[in-house]
Amino acid sequence: MNTLTEKSKTDSLLARILDSDIFHSFIRSPVTVVSAIVTVVMIVAALSAPLISPHNPFDPATLNLMEGFTPPMVANEFTGNVYWFGTDAQGRDIFSAILYGSRVSLLVGFAAVGLAAVLGITLGLMSGYLGGWVDALIMRIADVQLSFPAILIALLIFGVFKGIIPPAMQDQMAIYVLILAIGLSDWVQYARTVRSSTMAEKNKEYVQAARVIGVPAPLILLRHILPNVMGPVLVIATIGLALAIILESTLSFLGVGVPPTQPSLGTLIRVGQDYLFSGEWWIVLFPGMTLLILALSVNLLGDWLRDALNPRLR
Repeated sequence: MNTLTEKSKTDSLLARILDSDIFHSFIRSPVTVVSAIVTVVMIVAALSAPLISPHNPFDPATLNLMEGFTPPMVANEFTGNVYWFGTDAQGRDIFSAILYGSRVSLLVGFAAVGLAAVLGITLGLMSGYLGGWVDALIMRIADVQLSFPAILIALLIFGVFKGIIPPAMQDQMAIYVLILAIGLSDWVQYARTVRSSTMAEKNKEYVQAARVIGVPAPLILLRHILPNVMGPVLVIATIGLALAIILESTLSFLGVGVPPTQPSLGTLIRVGQDYLFSGEWWIVLFPGMTLLILALSVNLLGDWLRDALNPRLR
């Protein structure tokens, strides 16, 4: 009986999803469908890197210097091996390096967006619901941070924490510091959006009724207000994921991101640009194209989600 009940609930949920306006908006947009497919394929490929990559490009035991600077789809003159995206100076397969580098970029992007969203939503709820000096303090901090570019904030935070961490642990903690730097530089948009939505929701009847019956303020925020302000947050998070990946790649390209032992797409681009004018164009081209396609696909999904959740466009 329980199995049948769970199956009927699943079927009912699936039917509601397939019949929703958002799903119909999704399938009517070929660009969005292609972007979703590309994004999912790239994420799955990155997560499956140990299974589908020809070898671990960062294991010195698997490298062969005789295969260095092998062009794409050309047999190496010494070993006869053919690589889709060619190899770099150490004989590292660029395709495998992109798969492993994408894992780092996606990890940092998702974690940074999660940190920024949690911090921004929490501060936005507090600011909009409590008002007064709490609202003034949080918004003034947000205004000050908005006056500086996000990359400068991230560089400042990254530099401060790198100075605190002992040198022996810096490579191990580099990814966590990078996540923290990007997350702390990007919480303001979440906070301002949630604050404005919370100020509109807190005066509605259902919130006032919850206050009358004695529901504590934290429960009102979590159970009643938060679900009603999550629409804009999802849009910001989707677009913010692409921006976080680009920001991580920018920091890594500048040499202040992840260590060379755990390179991301930005690190691969930084390494490849050293060989761009000597003829080995593929070392920088393919990581750059991967970053471009990933960021563009996620951005297009964010644009569609923004339009789909806008009631004025329905």
